[in-house]
Amino acid sequence: MEVFIEPIARLINEFSKLPGVGAKTAQRYAYRVVNMPESEARAFADAILGVKQKVHLCKVCGNFTDEEVCSVCRLRDRSTICVVKEPKDVVALEKLHEYKGVYHVLHGVIDPMNKVAPGDIRIRELLARIAEGGVNEVIMATNPDVEGEMTAMYIAKLLKPLGVKVTRLAHGIPVGGELEYTDEVTLSRALVERKEL
Repeated sequence: MEVFIEPIARLINEFSKLPGVGAKTAQRYAYRVVNMPESEARAFADAILGVKQKVHLCKVCGNFTDEEVCSVCRLRDRSTICVVKEPKDVVALEKLHEYKGVYHVLHGVIDPMNKVAPGDIRIRELLARIAEGGVNEVIMATNPDVEGEMTAMYIAKLLKPLGVKVTRLAHGIPVGGELEYTDEVTLSRALVERKEL
């Protein structure tokens, strides 16, 4: 005998495909949907379909938008471009309310182990934006892991002959962190990248 009837089993299966959703969480989500009023379930389904039908990549930066060109690309200072791995990184930086430039979303990083080459991510599009002129600085904001560092170095090498200033986000000890619990790589980088007071 099957544990779940087919419609519930199908819904559990779909929820379990989401990152970070295990079998028990998928079951909870499925039963929550089963117990929703039909109007809530319809609104939930419409929201999913709406995202798939209306959201696409900005033709300039590659971030998610529901317009041809996102509001950041239309309204912000284009002389500084912050390069990130994926759209969720734009959200993280925007929450700071500090950065006033535009973004460039690579949609990945160079990763030879997983067969991701420079041509597989949006580096050509970045070079085309810079070739248009008016860009003074490119901030590399990829993750401080091996792939993120490799990608940052590769792009920096391509940009050097173009006369554009390339910077990298500083890495170091988090605010509230304690030295004794900080890993050696982070502590070493924090020491090297120390700033004058």
